Amino acid sequence: MKLQLASHMGLCFGVQDALTMALDSVRGSTVHILGPLAHNPVIQDQLSRAGVQFIDKPDQAQEGTILITAHGMPGSIHEKARQTGLTIKDATCPLVQFAHRHLEQLVEEDYYPVIIGRRDHIEVQGMTRDLSSYSVVLAVSDIDSIPKVPRIGIVAQTTQPIERVHDLVDLIRSHSPESEVVFKDTVCQPTKRRQQAALKLASNSDVVVVIGGSRSNNTQQLTQSIARIQPRVHQVERAEELRPHWFDPHDTIGITAGTSTPPETIQAVVDKLRSWEQPTRVTSGSLLQAHHGAR
Repeated sequence: MKLQLASHMGLCFGVQDALTMALDSVRGSTVHILGPLAHNPVIQDQLSRAGVQFIDKPDQAQEGTILITAHGMPGSIHEKARQTGLTIKDATCPLVQFAHRHLEQLVEEDYYPVIIGRRDHIEVQGMTRDLSSYSVVLAVSDIDSIPKVPRIGIVAQTTQPIERVHDLVDLIRSHSPESEVVFKDTVCQPTKRRQQAALKLASNSDVVVVIGGSRSNNTQQLTQSIARIQPRVHQVERAEELRPHWFDPHDTIGITAGTSTPPETIQAVVDKLRSWEQPTRVTSGSLLQAHHGAR
């Protein structure tokens, strides 16, 4: 076997900074995180072991610090958190904040807001919860929910594949030819780089392993994009989920990971594969190089 790593993969700076903030804060205070800091069980377990508590509403915290997750929260939740009188720390990824600002600007300019993304995702809920009217689009059929309005303003969940976003924007323009349609590209650069690297990896691999949380949107998108090129793709959260029958002796195995996957999880997958049959070599540099290259 030969292992090769995607040139951009694993933990992004937004999740890393949020994780660091949470672990630093818990040393001197009880820390409550509103929702999951990241959709990755390894990170959630690490935070739980450190003593971090997870809450759904600000008023569930009685003392210490309330930390806003990397996914961001609507302004109304920020206000409720401030009303508790507790210390508030905001770990919202700057690129998610960028998306919030563009959406707010479009609404202020009287554009009807359309968000391309998953309606049930915490990031999309954070963007839409304070809006009186909006449409969330992920499938072509969702476009019919967009009303006939003079102006439509479109943003995207930061972890959506940019090709899908562009396709949906074009379809929205066709669906509403009488409307002025403005699109602000809010898909984050780490997501774009990982998608591009994953497609290149898939085209040069016999089988691909995607590492990340089962509820992680960007990890799911990596798996789906790879499957269009290389049907032999397997998504795992931990090395223990790997199965020997997925691989043939002379396979070139590609490895990539979502933006909330820590480097130690990637290393564990590599070590597990090595333990089955010594690969001829690992390409794309060391794991450390691959990780820092993603930033």
